Amino acid sequence: MDILHQRLARFTKPRELQEQGIYPYFREIEGKQGTEVEMGGHPVLMFGSNAYTGLTGDERVIEAGIKAMERYGSGCAGSRFLNGTLDIHVELERQLAAFVGKDEALCISTGFTVNSGVIPTLVGKNDYIICDDRDHASIVDGRRLSFAKPLKYKHNDMADLERKLQTCDADAVKLIVVDGVFSMEGDLCKLPEIVALKRKYPGTVIMVDEAHGLGVFGRQGRGVCDHFGLAGEVDLIMGTFSKSLASIGGFIAADSTIINWLRHNCRTYIFSASMTPASTASALKALEIIQTEPERIRALWDVTNYALKRFREEGFEIGDTESPIIPLYVRDAEKTFIITARAFEEGVFINPVIPPACAPEDTLVRYALMATHTKEQVDRSVVALKKVFREQGVI
Repeated sequence: MDILHQRLARFTKPRELQEQGIYPYFREIEGKQGTEVEMGGHPVLMFGSNAYTGLTGDERVIEAGIKAMERYGSGCAGSRFLNGTLDIHVELERQLAAFVGKDEALCISTGFTVNSGVIPTLVGKNDYIICDDRDHASIVDGRRLSFAKPLKYKHNDMADLERKLQTCDADAVKLIVVDGVFSMEGDLCKLPEIVALKRKYPGTVIMVDEAHGLGVFGRQGRGVCDHFGLAGEVDLIMGTFSKSLASIGGFIAADSTIINWLRHNCRTYIFSASMTPASTASALKALEIIQTEPERIRALWDVTNYALKRFREEGFEIGDTESPIIPLYVRDAEKTFIITARAFEEGVFINPVIPPACAPEDTLVRYALMATHTKEQVDRSVVALKKVFREQGVI
């Protein structure tokens, strides 16, 4: 066995979990994503999805994707930079820019590659990238790919953020990149305070990842920046299509100067194949629906507030969440896997969150809501989860 295989063979945790019957990953879903799904002939309530608007199985979105394939084919066979730009790509970018209140937008093939490509393109070796220590992995990788000086502040600790800003050269670009909604804990960034610090320290630029904010917060689901009334103060707004917009891909929106630079320099945009026609058209249709059906977002918040109330009543520890993402803290990695497996047996699909997605002492299962969930489904899930958590001595 060569050195590489010797090293990789020491990674035995997945096999150990499989042998215990509690391996929680790559579970196969046999049909459309919805509030209930079939997995191995086993019907389960789906509380592990990011489809906050509940549009992934919407017939209008599906039909839009089918028609786009019929007109444009299955793919573009090239990058946007060369032969891969369709008129519907440009239309989606136009609508997204208007939706989040920016001059222009660029669509990139995945949300992850928006962050991993845009961040290192914006700043150089004499600049700074400043991140919340709970930012998404795509932001972390974008920071790692940059020649800029990386700085990290404690989660939502504005005093610590200011201390980091004070260490920066006055003439350098100071790029603060932060999640609007933190994807595991469900709490919001302190955007008003971040904007106040931007005004205090010249050269500061703000980029907000709205992956979990679009379709959830703000007017017609325009996101956390709109929720706080601060979209105009945020320099770059990023979002994904794989959550509320029922597709795959992502975008960055900003003023024309920034977008022109990114369009001609961002490597994950220039050297990646275009979004497929079907995914583009599906995102366009979903964007239309969330703007014309405000009752959908009202339903999401109605069921979210109900679930928050029920979990608190039953004694679950749910932290500071302010969103449809509800962390159910376990604070023990082994029990987190067991609870996930037992919940599945009881008919509830949830996701385990362990390091590096959280600190070792903060392991949890992630429970997320869709606009299409019912209160009856929430009640069934709470009963099942309470049983499982009590079995493990967590509550």
